[in-house]
Amino acid sequence: MTMAVREPGAHAEGAEPRDSGEATPERFRADVVRPSHDHMVGDPFSVFREMNALRRRIWAALERRTWPRDAIELYFLLGVLHSLMAAAANGLGNRQAAEELVRSGLVYAQMIDHRPLMAQLRLELAGIVYWERPRRSRDLALGGLKYFGDGPIAAQLHLRHARASARLGDADAARQAIKAAHDARERTRPNEVLEIGGEFGLSRATEHFLAGSALPEVPIPAARREAADGLRQAAALYEAGPEPGEDHYFGYVMCNMIDLATVQVRNGDLDAAVSTLGPVLELPPSRRIEALLRRLDRLRPELASPRYRRGPAAGRLDQQIEAFAAESIVKNLRGLPSGG
Repeated sequence: MTMAVREPGAHAEGAEPRDSGEATPERFRADVVRPSHDHMVGDPFSVFREMNALRRRIWAALERRTWPRDAIELYFLLGVLHSLMAAAANGLGNRQAAEELVRSGLVYAQMIDHRPLMAQLRLELAGIVYWERPRRSRDLALGGLKYFGDGPIAAQLHLRHARASARLGDADAARQAIKAAHDARERTRPNEVLEIGGEFGLSRATEHFLAGSALPEVPIPAARREAADGLRQAAALYEAGPEPGEDHYFGYVMCNMIDLATVQVRNGDLDAAVSTLGPVLELPPSRRIEALLRRLDRLRPELASPRYRRGPAAGRLDQQIEAFAAESIVKNLRGLPSGG
């Protein structure tokens, strides 16, 4: 993954529309659509490697003679691909690589002045930096809305803003952003990014999950009740399966379960939390992504609270979480020697 990130910066900085020759943008678009959907349900490392190979093919096409209109399409697809690769890299625990991939993608998006793509890449970056830099995440989300303010992309930007604001203690801003997200979702405008589908869509279930996952950060009982309601609604929609034209990202499905279990633990319902976490803890190591590990790590202190400290059930669940994190794709990749 590190090697994959060393090349795009230089290529993106030197890229400019040129009179190059023959490419097949329609084929490349179909090839980009496929990993966008595969990322939703597949093993992130395998999908990342597939996307990296596809990126090399598009680079090679740009080196040949291509009509200017085809070059614009290929630069758009490169921007989309970098957003997808950044999402996969972030899931695999390499935030530095993910940030670099977004920056390279932004170069391509800016070259062709593609505002929805610029908004999408800022959305991706807002998610990447959230854990370490919530203020930066909030600012990126607000900045992305200046490029595109309608539809699923805008709704997700508002929800990113909500979560960062809640973590920073601004409950009013968080609630206003959630309302703005629902409003933006209803103002859907067709755009090329949304047409790719997969990673770039927003299902109703995920909309409820992202709203519900923001509110537990607000230290107000009413907000936590709203969070629990939203997470339960998301769980029901995920269990029912995607609606026509939707995809459900397995990572969000599992994150929703962890957030709901965290609420249940805080409410004193440990048995319900154990049941909710069952499908998460059964995931194979290849799908134990960074977002799951971070959420589970935040759940563990709840199990050590005075309410549960002497209970064997809490201790067993904590041991299961520890074992889950010890054998994951994230840990395995970090254990590789440099350059491996």
